Amino acid sequence: MNSHACIMAVDDEPIVLTVLKRILEPEGYEVVLASDGSSALDLLEQRKPDLVILDIMMPGLDGFQVLNAIRQRFDIPVIMLTARCDQESMVQTLKTGADDYVRKPFSAAVLLARITAKLRRVEQSRRQCERVPLLDRAG
Repeated sequence: MNSHACIMAVDDEPIVLTVLKRILEPEGYEVVLASDGSSALDLLEQRKPDLVILDIMMPGLDGFQVLNAIRQRFDIPVIMLTARCDQESMVQTLKTGADDYVRKPFSAAVLLARITAKLRRVEQSRRQCERVPLLDRAG
């Protein structure tokens, strides 16, 4: 399943993007990197990733603003990956529409498991939609 999945990672820290790429590519994911919110939104339109990993604290458009824009246009899983670990940030993130929340520093194994779980749900949903017969509109 994951050999063709595209994951976008958005973080203003180059080292985090490098680490994510090194974790994800060996697992067969296509990885698209964005270093700020504006370029992430542009790339979303062009690449249409299957999942987004998104930092909260970024200059310009922060992760909350990017998440809001994603939710207005796309129905894809978003995992917030952030150093903010206070309860208020976690609750706000999930209420805003994130599918999951991972704290930095993070475990590669845990992040990969969460990605796999989110993508599995997307795939199951797609298969269910394909099996639902279209209603006969003539009758």
